Amino acid sequence: MYLVAIAWLYVTLMMALAEATHPQGTLLGAFFTLMLYGIGPLSVVLYLMGTPLRRKARQAAEATEATQPPTPEQPPTP
Repeated sequence: MYLVAIAWLYVTLMMALAEATHPQGTLLGAFFTLMLYGIGPLSVVLYLMGTPLRRKARQAAEATEATQPPTPEQPPTP
């Protein structure tokens, strides 16, 4: 999964570089190319792809918490 993400960032970085170095291109256009084609969509895809892992981790933590006996409260320190 991360290999595809790195490759996509490389492609969008090259697109932004081409935009910045083109005679009619601008740095602002390169910035928006990188943000709107690369980092923005990629962050959404990685977040959605990581949902099952986060769910499993949360369920494992809840299961561990449910099986452990409660600890007695410690007295407050002065």
